[in-house]
This record gives sequence, structure tokens and C-alpha cells, in this order.
Amino acid sequence: MEEFRYDTQLLIEGCQLDEDALADEFRARFAGDCLIAVGDETVMKIHFHTNEPWEVLRYCASLGEIFDIVVEDMVRQSRGLKG
Repeated sequence: MEEFRYDTQLLIEGCQLDEDALADEFRARFAGDCLIAVGDETVMKIHFHTNEPWEVLRYCASLGEIFDIVVEDMVRQSRGLKG
């Protein structure tokens, strides 16, 4: 079984976004793995495995507009079901 169940992906459109600062903040705030935070000052792509995707979405929404949101249940996927 996966330690972190939900594959959470989204885009954040905001002001003064910084890849390194955002990655550091994720590591401090959330339990999870496979973090990818890439982009520039105005748009950032986030990929993160966590058990609490709703908390990740809440935090990201505080940084700017979030869109292209995908949350997939990797446990269901491993059983051959839709995530």
C-alpha cells in the first residue's frame, strides 16, 4: 500500500511565486513525497503525493488562483479502478 495515497497536481497563478521557497514551505507544512514545484513568478506547477490533498489545495488557493486540478487515488489505481 502507498504511504501517501493521493497524487495531487495543480497550477497556481499568482504574484511573486518562487520554486525553492514554495518547495520548502510544502516540506514544512505537509506530510508527503514526490514533490515537484516548477514554474516562474506568475505560474507554478505543483505535483505532490499526500494523504490530505484538500489541505494542499487550501494552501495553494491562498497563494493565488488554482486551476487544472487533478487528485487521483493511487490505491484505487493500483487495484485497476479509476483513480
